[in-house]
Amino acid sequence: MKKILLTGCCGFIASRVGEKMLKEEGCEVLGIDELNDYYDVRLKEWRLAQLKGYKNFTFIKKDIALPEMSGIVKDFAPDAIINLAARAGVRASIADPFVYFRANLTGTLNLLEAAKNIGVKKFILSSTSSVYAGEEMPFNETLAVNRPISPYAASKKSAEAVCYTYHYLYDINITVFRYFTVYGPAGRPDMSIFKFIKLIDRQEPITVYGDGTQKRDFTYVEDVAEGTVRGLDIEGFNTINLGSNHPYSLNELISYIEKELGKKAVREFKPFQKTDIYATWADISNAENLLHWRPQTTLEQGIKKTVEWYKENRDWVKNIALVD
Repeated sequence: MKKILLTGCCGFIASRVGEKMLKEEGCEVLGIDELNDYYDVRLKEWRLAQLKGYKNFTFIKKDIALPEMSGIVKDFAPDAIINLAARAGVRASIADPFVYFRANLTGTLNLLEAAKNIGVKKFILSSTSSVYAGEEMPFNETLAVNRPISPYAASKKSAEAVCYTYHYLYDINITVFRYFTVYGPAGRPDMSIFKFIKLIDRQEPITVYGDGTQKRDFTYVEDVAEGTVRGLDIEGFNTINLGSNHPYSLNELISYIEKELGKKAVREFKPFQKTDIYATWADISNAENLLHWRPQTTLEQGIKKTVEWYKENRDWVKNIALVD
């Protein structure tokens, strides 16, 4: 029996990781999530309902930064902790940096301390491509990334640092994943792809910051979930990019969505934001060498699957509030 403690289990990436683990024979998953209202909770509840369909899944509603998490970890005695609980979003982190450091740093420290106390020897942390701001592309894990330009990136870099400390002091095998613009069915309504699909479908204006030529290494959620699960099998301390290794412009993304919806976007242009990175591009050599992982889904294929999910769930998704 493999016992996995999965935090942030109602989140976009974590829910897919959970499903993959639950399909493995002999795997038991304890999911933790505080179900905060950063974005519409109905989307998180939909993901949770998918997980609850598995008999080997248990759910506890809890904030990972609370002291009682140590007792939960002790009682469950997991073989590994996959910490995907986080506050995400660059712009929102400027408005309230404290909640980002509480979730992303204090929460991670809380779990690491619990892991150390009961002898958990495998820990996975979700990080972000946002830590690469100001570095030259393609982004490689050996870069120092000591110049975060948003509280979100700073909180994630801080969590990475404390992970290394616990690896060094207590010999915990830790894999840090830097995710690159993850998208797919049941995605986050604060991210451009969810917003664009919904707004273009309704023939409402979409906001484009800059001229649309900025590029992102869009990565399909199923590919990211597969890479994350593979991270359980490696030892030592490793930082690994999970990206598509193929940046696309925002204009290309919009054209794929237009094609799948059969509708043209109405674009409203606004100035490029200071906290945004003009382009992201993942060097995935580490993922290839350590995990034998490469993304299997092109952006065009992924958008097709995402729009199909949207159409199938339009009746309730139409009521999901978008996040600026």
